[in-house]
Amino acid sequence: MKLVILHTNDIHSRYENFAKAATILKQRKDDQTLILEGGDFADFRAIELQGTKGEAALQLLEHTGYDALTIGNNETFNGMDTLEHMTRTTRVPFISNNLSKLDRTAIEGVCPSIIVEKSRVRILITGSSPDLGGFNEGLGLHVEDYKKALRSTLDEREGQYDLCLVLSHVGTEADAEIAEAFDEVGVIISAHDHQLYAEAKVIHGSINHSAGSFAEHVGVVEVEKTSDGWQLVHSEVLPTEHAQPDPDTLHLLKQSKEVAISNLRQPLFSLEHPLWHDVVEENPLTNLIADGLFDWLDCDFAIINSGIANAGLFDFVSRKKLIEVCPSPLNPTTFEVKGEDIKQALEESLDAQVCLADGKGPGFRGKFVGSLHVAGAEVVHDGKAIQHVAIQGAPLEDDRWYTVGSSDYLHRGSGYPSLANNRNESYRPEEIKDVIEKYAQKKEFVERAHDKRVMLEGVKP
Repeated sequence: MKLVILHTNDIHSRYENFAKAATILKQRKDDQTLILEGGDFADFRAIELQGTKGEAALQLLEHTGYDALTIGNNETFNGMDTLEHMTRTTRVPFISNNLSKLDRTAIEGVCPSIIVEKSRVRILITGSSPDLGGFNEGLGLHVEDYKKALRSTLDEREGQYDLCLVLSHVGTEADAEIAEAFDEVGVIISAHDHQLYAEAKVIHGSINHSAGSFAEHVGVVEVEKTSDGWQLVHSEVLPTEHAQPDPDTLHLLKQSKEVAISNLRQPLFSLEHPLWHDVVEENPLTNLIADGLFDWLDCDFAIINSGIANAGLFDFVSRKKLIEVCPSPLNPTTFEVKGEDIKQALEESLDAQVCLADGKGPGFRGKFVGSLHVAGAEVVHDGKAIQHVAIQGAPLEDDRWYTVGSSDYLHRGSGYPSLANNRNESYRPEEIKDVIEKYAQKKEFVERAHDKRVMLEGVKP
């Protein structure tokens, strides 16, 4: 008995590339072939997903003939409502054996495992999702230990399958541990850390393959059942670079984009006063974000970098504008940090070269780091050094731990490394663009956003 597995992983909504991968997948698919996705197919960086609650991704999976997808971290980042909308809207099984809601109840439409029959072979397909640590609670998720969850699934399905295949979104190092710990696992399709295997590896008898990322390759694994068990016959990764895009996939993407833009461009509200933006200079849009974080979160003060936004807001506001202005899917975050580290970050923010540095970091979709803006605090400087910082009217103390309302970007120390010296982080499921949407509708917050908080010594605000 032979079986061919075609697989992708970590596409991250690079759907122009995926249109080329779809051509390869459709050419090679037959009744003896499985098509599987290892997770992070739906990255909500794409406007097609933002404007359709993920349905655009589902159309692509269904059209191409995928048999199953495991849930990566990006499938969860738009919240539980969107995840459940996706799982109940598609025919493609969303698989995860270790994800549930915070109260330990099942996520609607998520399967711990399925059994698919090909060429008279019963294939158990199960999947493992990554543990995001402190993000889990904010996203409404409980993530069970992947080894414990896999053991439970294998015990429950004992005797029901001929081949066990794990779609793993926990990383290739963890997959080697799975191969060593579970003799029952015949094939592991790896994802999450974007590894590209030119050919499959056999680890403790388990066949392990990974197809890189961004739909730049399609993975192929061919296995055969022998008297000694399942053996690897052939494996490779097929580059998509020179493939012709599948015209049906391009048509679906065009339709989805039109629907998404139509949905997103509907006006939400109008602004009485413009919220202009600048990367280096203190500006009302970034002040509004800081004020919103300070009001929304339980914190001593708020701090945010202007690079989180790409432009200002004028006239009417729509969700399309919010995505364009603030495309980074970063979350409102609280954490504790010492006064001395806060002061160091604020002082670095006085340097235009720091503000104009490349802002790259996890989840960041902007260009520059940007200057730091505050709420619930005042900062006085001489142009090069901080002279005084007051937190809610009281002088900043170097050795005191302050609870800061911010984003997960600054929590990681991106742009301002001293802020990474923190503890007791907590994340919310909303995004920074949701802070803008909530507070730009409030006249008092829009007016307050024009009040200066970072002042040159001797200059009255």
